[in-house]
Amino acid sequence: MLAFKFLWAPDPVAISLGSFNVYYYSLMFVVAFASGLYLMKSMFKKEGVSVEYLDPLLIYMVVGTLIGARLGEVFFYNWDYFQNNLLEIILPFKISEDGWEFVGFRGLASHGAFVGISIALYLYIKKFKFASLLWLLDRVAITVAFGGVFIRIGNFFNSEIVGKYTASNYGVVFKNNGDSLPRHPVQLYESLGYLIVFFILYYSYKNVKIRTQQGYLIGLFFALLFSVRFLAEFVKESQGGFGDQLGTLSTGQWLSIPLILLGITLVLYSSRKKSKA
Repeated sequence: MLAFKFLWAPDPVAISLGSFNVYYYSLMFVVAFASGLYLMKSMFKKEGVSVEYLDPLLIYMVVGTLIGARLGEVFFYNWDYFQNNLLEIILPFKISEDGWEFVGFRGLASHGAFVGISIALYLYIKKFKFASLLWLLDRVAITVAFGGVFIRIGNFFNSEIVGKYTASNYGVVFKNNGDSLPRHPVQLYESLGYLIVFFILYYSYKNVKIRTQQGYLIGLFFALLFSVRFLAEFVKESQGGFGDQLGTLSTGQWLSIPLILLGITLVLYSSRKKSKA
């Protein structure tokens, strides 16, 4: 019988400068974008694309990610709260009668992030026009999968997006949340799943035949990464949203289904288009 119980009571603050705190979650975002920039630079050089396009690409990615993820959190999961706290949608502060507390943008939803990224990349490629949108999405997908590994580790440090109780001695006790019983470390499950998706995408990219099938890698990304998300939701505590009213599946699962289907469609489309060429 597996018996593993790990007590977890971390300080989510990595750096404290008076009333200003920098959270591990925020640092993981920096690591995610930095690693993504490094991967994109290596792919651009490999394929003879000027690295001058990277700096504006990073700006579009950061803005698209933060706006999309924030609005996804607001409208998919927590509209009941934010409709009465509209300023907190755009400001990294929690506003109460006691004053303004800097908390960063901790309420972010990955499904919203992918909508924001897609729109940002459409606007980016429309301006710079050095490749097609699908070409760019295929390569960005690799970096996003890798970045997701670190984002979920940041969630683990923050003791947030926790799993359900395991009803056994296996699991992690999130003492910061007042828990005394172990939960599934679902953040780490997802992080490991995203790492596997990254390796599949990266080694698929190294295959020249696959790399030239525009839409294949982004399709594979959607199908695999959101399948990981769909499965992880079964052992994750509800994050709220419309899924609670619909029952059976969580909000995250309902949002993942169309993206999984989109991914399968893109893979089939790109494979069929290549075979006819």
